[in-house]
Amino acid sequence: MSTRESLKRQVCEAIDARRESIVEIGESIMDAPELGFKEQRTAERVKQTFEELGLPFDDGLAITGVKAVLRGAKPGPTVALMGELDALQVPGHPRACRETGAAHACGHNAQIAGLLGAAMGLTQTGIVEHLAGNVVFFAVPAEEYVEINYRLDLVKQGHTSFLTGKQELIQLGQFDDVDMAIMIHSTSPDVSEGSVGLSPSSNGFLAKNIRFRGKASHAGGFPERGVNALNAAQLALSAINAQRETFRDEDCVRVHPIITKGGDLVNIVPAEVCLETYVRAKTADAIIDAAGKVDRALHGAAIAMGCRVEIETVPGNLPLRNDSRLAELFRLNTGEIFGEDGYRDHPHGGGSTDAGDLSQLIPVLHPVMTGGSGAHHQTDWHIADHDAGYIAPAKTLAMMAIDLLHNGANKGHEVLAKFVPAITKDEYLDRQNSIFRTESFDGGS
Repeated sequence: MSTRESLKRQVCEAIDARRESIVEIGESIMDAPELGFKEQRTAERVKQTFEELGLPFDDGLAITGVKAVLRGAKPGPTVALMGELDALQVPGHPRACRETGAAHACGHNAQIAGLLGAAMGLTQTGIVEHLAGNVVFFAVPAEEYVEINYRLDLVKQGHTSFLTGKQELIQLGQFDDVDMAIMIHSTSPDVSEGSVGLSPSSNGFLAKNIRFRGKASHAGGFPERGVNALNAAQLALSAINAQRETFRDEDCVRVHPIITKGGDLVNIVPAEVCLETYVRAKTADAIIDAAGKVDRALHGAAIAMGCRVEIETVPGNLPLRNDSRLAELFRLNTGEIFGEDGYRDHPHGGGSTDAGDLSQLIPVLHPVMTGGSGAHHQTDWHIADHDAGYIAPAKTLAMMAIDLLHNGANKGHEVLAKFVPAITKDEYLDRQNSIFRTESFDGGS
């Protein structure tokens, strides 16, 4: 029987042999960015690679998701290796889509390249015969929480139930046959010290679309006849800011509203003003508490100006909790690539990911790995080091799958035996569905 170390060497050699193809995949996706639930070309590239590797797959999952399975020689756990298909909107990015403003300014192109590189390595003849369990290669859509109104229309039309890919895939039962899941997010020296790192957790959030409705009037001739919705929005922003000292430090609350419409004409008292905001925090309870304070601020502003406020609340992501046993395997494997000195333990993160939803149900790992240059979601972001950004994630994902499923999958069984879900799938779906709410509050009545 081949040793675990020899299988890992074999898989890394197979990935190195396909280096040019893996880099080309990452760079070609970088030049063809697509927004969430619209990633048709990127999904086609994934399917093409699976076909070349002889991997059976299902497609059209949550509209654009693609899921392939490599079955081991013996029964055992199923490990999902994940990559995200979508870009986000950064119109000034030099490699952005001119029509949509979409750009891979967060490294999802590297995730797909790493995922497909791992698939190339693990389909090497002979390796699968030494695995007890299955490896799922899962290209998932719509992680970036953008185009909220478009996604709400998808929900209202019955095309999806939720606004992000992993949430929708959980709803559809596409993770019911998965025991644990691993993905790697790109980072850069500008953002994160060290070659690789891991936060134990990160924030979850919910989102709000807000519309203040006042009364239009000529701003010069008859301002007293109007009800200024912009003034109501400004009061709401001030009231939200006044709440910040009530947020506990340990809850890592982040509320960051923007005005998306400030009026129609400069000589008309603004009758309609729109805002969007996220309400983020470290725990689900802290999110709900902070959201209640935001609603109270919105109500108070409407009362002060005598106008109406409409608040549409939609579920975002639940907080991420990285599995500590998967984290240790990650640290050991990346040490073989970058050296032990390259690893860093990071503090709790203020950002959010829909991998957080999955982490409430099964063991999940969502670390960061270098290779990028610039800052996430900014115009200067790109994968500058192809070996670190594309090849190292492929090797790490593949080596972790071998670690978990080799020798009767003893490591995989150990991870599962020590994992305690935070909630059941039914509880998760009930909780997220309960957040959908539309309220109309008349402050003038």
